[in-house]
Amino acid sequence: MARLILFPVPIGADDVNMSLPLYNMQLLNGCHTFIVEELRTARRFLKHVGYIHAIDDTTFHILNEHTSPEEMTHYLDAIVRGEDIGLFSEAGLPCIADPGAMVTRMAQQRGIEVVPLVGPSSLMLALMASGLNGQQFAFNGYLPVDKHQRINAVRQLETTALRTGQTQIFIEAPYRNNQMLQCLSESCHLETMICVACDLTLPSQTIVTMSAGRWRKHRETIDLHKRNTVFLIGR
Repeated sequence: MARLILFPVPIGADDVNMSLPLYNMQLLNGCHTFIVEELRTARRFLKHVGYIHAIDDTTFHILNEHTSPEEMTHYLDAIVRGEDIGLFSEAGLPCIADPGAMVTRMAQQRGIEVVPLVGPSSLMLALMASGLNGQQFAFNGYLPVDKHQRINAVRQLETTALRTGQTQIFIEAPYRNNQMLQCLSESCHLETMICVACDLTLPSQTIVTMSAGRWRKHRETIDLHKRNTVFLIGR
């Protein structure tokens, strides 16, 4: 039976060989239908990795936070016809902090084989290099935009991290990264560890773990504005 194949997408590195196994490319060329988060990005990715088929003859289904369950009803029809379907997001691993989970659940419910492939994850790369607890961790998505709600959320995550040892991972809109680091350094206890991991897999990659107390003194040494960044707090 045909399958739903989950294709990772590079998160920064221009050379796809740094991020994706050759096996992924071989499977990609076997698909003529893709479920994608954004059409322009998807077409660019296929062109970049040397997709062998005419992109204009390829079928794309859009899956994002605005897609309704009714719209997804026929997204997997090609599998019924015996054709593999590929799914990928804007960057990184599909279905992780990504709407692809909706159609993957639908595939599971229909008894369709789902094939996850190896590829880059900014969350896991950040955790690996942070020096924080990799045995227990939680991803919390985006924290509130409102200043007071954000401070409360940070303090709740810090309480959990210090009480349980569970590393807390979250992200922010790139243009608010500096404000997030300021909030973390000023809201957390002096000894709480904070990791900032930005531009992962790029030449400008920076991963630094320091206590909140040290970040208060050295925060101005790093500019996170409009740089894709993962934040982690722990003990």
